[in-house]
Amino acid sequence: MSVPSSGGRIILSDNLPVLREMNAGSIGLIYVDPPFNTGRIQSRTRIRVERDEDGDRTGFQGSRYRTEVVGRSGYDDRHDDYIGFLEPRLREAYRILKPTGSFFLHIDYREAHYCKVLLDEIFGRASFMNEIIWAYDYGARSKRKWPAKHDTIFWYAKDPAAYTFNFDEMDRIPYMAPGLVGKEKAARGKTPTDVWWHTIVSPTGREKTGYPTQKPLGILERIVKVHSRPGDTVLDFFAGSGTAGEAAARHGRGYILVDSNPEAVRVMAERLADCNAETIGFDRPRPAPARQNP
Repeated sequence: MSVPSSGGRIILSDNLPVLREMNAGSIGLIYVDPPFNTGRIQSRTRIRVERDEDGDRTGFQGSRYRTEVVGRSGYDDRHDDYIGFLEPRLREAYRILKPTGSFFLHIDYREAHYCKVLLDEIFGRASFMNEIIWAYDYGARSKRKWPAKHDTIFWYAKDPAAYTFNFDEMDRIPYMAPGLVGKEKAARGKTPTDVWWHTIVSPTGREKTGYPTQKPLGILERIVKVHSRPGDTVLDFFAGSGTAGEAAARHGRGYILVDSNPEAVRVMAERLADCNAETIGFDRPRPAPARQNP
């Protein structure tokens, strides 16, 4: 399978046969956020609220609102042999990477150490570049252990001596003590380390798609800008809500997004509707009819 010369491609399919059809050395950047093997159903309910004095919830200053469920999405995140499931897919990822390409695996604490051993075997330990920690502070706090508020992102370069790393494209972050570095440095900001503090996707923000486990656009934009070049193709074969595709499109990269969940590809197609992405394995959803004023 060739890569798109421009724009993008959204594919509804099991990712393994898609990967096996792709040309060796054809992809500049791969980012994947596979199911985390949490052992439970991942789901999210999307709602809409309207002012209604007889509604079912109370809002700001005691105003009453009526809740309407507009959709549900989810998937079963349980695997008997998680590493056995990932291994052939990660081996294909190595094969299709360009010599200067990079691979990013986004995972959490349950499987991270097993995945690291597998990736060392496939890419070679010398190709391991960074363990990036995405830290956030949102949600419930356990009273029985330290609350888990981070994910792990492993970065491997196919060739550790020659890989894409656009240092000047790195977004800068504020100094924690700007008074200690002077006005010029404080205004410019500093480059991030391997710990990335970034909020989750706000449940009420404009970025939200309603898809469970959606990752923030800011995280993917940082990876795309630094680890690929304009005109490269970015591949995400556990594409979920399509954040990697939006990040690629925003910065002049092509993209291929693969997912076996029909709800996921529907969300992606709607999210990237303005990009005229090619769709394979499903029909592009039709826009909802405009609501008529009474």
